[in-house]
Amino acid sequence: MRKILFHNWGLKLASIVLAIILWFLVVIVIDDPQSRTFRNVQVELVNTELLEQENKVYEVLDNTDTVNVSVTAPSSVLSQINENDIVVSADVSRLTDISTIPIEVEVSNLNVISTSTSREVVRLNVEDKASKYVPLTYSTEGEVAEGYMIGNVTMDQNMIEISGPQSAVNEVRSAKVNVNVTNASSSLSANMEIHLYDQDGNEMTQESIRKQTSYVRVSVEVLLTKNVPIYVYYSGAPADGCLTTGEIDTDPGSVMVAGTATSLAGISEISIPKELIDITGAEEDVVAEIDVRELLPDNVRLADSGSDGKVTVTIHVEKESEKRLDILPENLSIVNVPEGLVAELPDNAESYIVTVTGLQELLDQVTEGSITGRADVAAWMEEQEMTALTPGAYNIPVDLQLPDGVRVSAPLTVHVVVHRAE
Repeated sequence: MRKILFHNWGLKLASIVLAIILWFLVVIVIDDPQSRTFRNVQVELVNTELLEQENKVYEVLDNTDTVNVSVTAPSSVLSQINENDIVVSADVSRLTDISTIPIEVEVSNLNVISTSTSREVVRLNVEDKASKYVPLTYSTEGEVAEGYMIGNVTMDQNMIEISGPQSAVNEVRSAKVNVNVTNASSSLSANMEIHLYDQDGNEMTQESIRKQTSYVRVSVEVLLTKNVPIYVYYSGAPADGCLTTGEIDTDPGSVMVAGTATSLAGISEISIPKELIDITGAEEDVVAEIDVRELLPDNVRLADSGSDGKVTVTIHVEKESEKRLDILPENLSIVNVPEGLVAELPDNAESYIVTVTGLQELLDQVTEGSITGRADVAAWMEEQEMTALTPGAYNIPVDLQLPDGVRVSAPLTVHVVVHRAE
């Protein structure tokens, strides 16, 4: 055995040395240093409270808080490294006069040979912190369903506090929520996102501006609409010698009202009561302005929120006119003559003159041939408290058949001759 072990020992020693050299060469070739780049690694800003303590705010410029990190390490080590092992930071305490912060990289694996980043500093815009209140309004988008309208819109608050860099805060002029009411037929209520706008109406989306709250509760009342006519009543009578024409003008003649379906079911018209319009002693048209809003039920309103609710009412009044008419005897008749008697007009009767009064429009329609009259003997006897009538001549009033609105200035009486029937 000893002889075998020590036989050619020099050759065996050389083989061992050669094997060790080959092993080192393999390790060096296989595990040589290599580099790997990790892209878009977030830079962590530390000690930012130092700026808050000075009442300042910052904004990262040009996305300089993301970098690409190149790591150099042996292949065996590099294969075990992932993005979670890399910490990239920038310490605000090292902020320079030109508002830059050096970027530092740490890798948890100690066998890393070197690291480098695609940029060396984070650039900031540092400003004094400012805050203010801006008015909060709303706007609606779309159209409600046909036959409906938007009523009252209420929000939980009408002002909102914002804060951030002074230059950005100074640009904000208003805050607004946008409510979509397309085809709505019932009231809406929801939390709506608040948007900020500058003086030109452009939306401001800077993340550096912080809002006290990002949402506000908005309630939109959606009401049913209905068009209803206006009816007018009045009290009193015109002055002597004047008449109402019967024509009443209302401007407008109807109004659009709004309310819930239940409240509108009970309203079919708006009546202006007679107490509001008095034409006593009027000698010309009476014009009145009535606020119909005061005549609506509590739960009904005018659909036009911008309307003052005023309706102009005109009661037409005209002076009476006169017209002289000749009534022909053949247009007069004698009726209700007691039995056994005959009554007739005198043979020499030609025509009877009467004067009628009324509105000119009505008088124009009255002609002499269109007027008829009746002398009622029985009615006249009753007025005279007569129980019997003897032959003779009597003056009996005539009831003329005149159109409505036309009357005689003085009663017409005709001479009637009564005699016994043959």
